[in-house]
Amino acid sequence: MSVTPLTLKPSRAPREGRALQKGQQTKAAIVDAALGLATQIGLEGLSIGALAEVTQMSKSGVFAHFGSREELQISVVREYHSRFEEEVFYPAMQEPRGLPRLCALFRNWMNRTSIEIDSGCIYISGAVEFDDRPGPVRDALVGSVKSWLAAMNRAVVQAREEGHLRADIDEQQLAFEIHGLILGLHYEARFLKTPRSIDRAHSGFANILKLYGAQEAPRGSPRQSVQSIPGSKE
Repeated sequence: MSVTPLTLKPSRAPREGRALQKGQQTKAAIVDAALGLATQIGLEGLSIGALAEVTQMSKSGVFAHFGSREELQISVVREYHSRFEEEVFYPAMQEPRGLPRLCALFRNWMNRTSIEIDSGCIYISGAVEFDDRPGPVRDALVGSVKSWLAAMNRAVVQAREEGHLRADIDEQQLAFEIHGLILGLHYEARFLKTPRSIDRAHSGFANILKLYGAQEAPRGSPRQSVQSIPGSKE
């Protein structure tokens, strides 16, 4: 009795895995290009056609990775938020709880803002474009900004709990004033081209800490003096 030998077919898994990896790399490259474009012309200016031209891909090739202009815009918002966290939030989390961490958050935020004075900020330009336009893109922007402001508010609360800020402070008011410094800096430096805007923002932060700071730090506290805050003139 003869037995017909079995013919083993090569597994498709490795090829499919490589194709998936290549597809993810291509999509990441498109998002990177879209983010660079959006900082110049805004999220509203993004289009499949414009991105195809920048990446030297076909429109159908770009469309295949996103499916719609709206999905492309949301992907850009998410990528921007991810980079913001990597540059601003996570490094600050290495600092001790309280004033050192709050100061690190502001310092990192200022460093990024100093660059964005020239390149543009997706959060700010997006707020102008989508402030009165309900939809998924606005929701993605709002969610990203709120998550960051919540992190800033937590840092303020922790600074109060550690005794680095007055016990009777309104945490939301303090966080609101810090946020206002960044928004004011963008307007003054990017739009009005006001000299020394960055220095004034640092001085404003030092003034906030003097206004809300605890009169006496608890024993053993790692309280950072106002004199050591960038921009302090004391």
